[in-house]
Amino acid sequence: MSIKLVIADDHEVVRFGLRSLIADTDIEIVGEATTGEKAIELALQLQPDVVLLDVRMPNGDGLNVLGRLKLERPELPVLMLSTYDNPTYVARAVALGAAGYILKQADREKLIAAIRKTATGESAWTRDELRRVTGALATPRLNADVEVPLTQRESEVLRQLALGLTNKEIAAALHISYETVKEHVQHILRKVGVSDRTQAAVWAVRKGLV
Repeated sequence: MSIKLVIADDHEVVRFGLRSLIADTDIEIVGEATTGEKAIELALQLQPDVVLLDVRMPNGDGLNVLGRLKLERPELPVLMLSTYDNPTYVARAVALGAAGYILKQADREKLIAAIRKTATGESAWTRDELRRVTGALATPRLNADVEVPLTQRESEVLRQLALGLTNKEIAAALHISYETVKEHVQHILRKVGVSDRTQAAVWAVRKGLV
């Protein structure tokens, strides 16, 4: 019996590559999406066994799409696919309930094994991946329902930070200086009571800010 897979990636070359890698296996691609909205539509309409979802997509962050999918179908295994080995992305993926995080440069065997594993309800997370974000996910302050008095600008910076943007990218997105972003990030870390950006991103996810 084949494993029904929906893939969501805005790059045609990537989708073509995935089709080629999966050809002649027990995995059948039943739908392809180029946007987050389409990915959600196909996942609900086609009832796949696994969704392979790009982290960065046009018209919406792939990790936000993950959160929405898990609300609609909590039992649906979603594998995140990314070019970026970014600890913030990984931490958010874990916090939002992804079944695993696959880099686009991973070999064919690893990709197919992850899809097969998650189709049976198992996790495709490796011990090393989880170890990298354990500190962020276990930080006591993150689990506490504490109201943090962030300014409007700090909230904007935190949302961008939680999307995985660098200080330079945040400065460009919000039309403020790099130095101002650095200052806001330091204030955010201090107010939230965490030591790094990854922990702040997980806190933002758990507070529903992203």
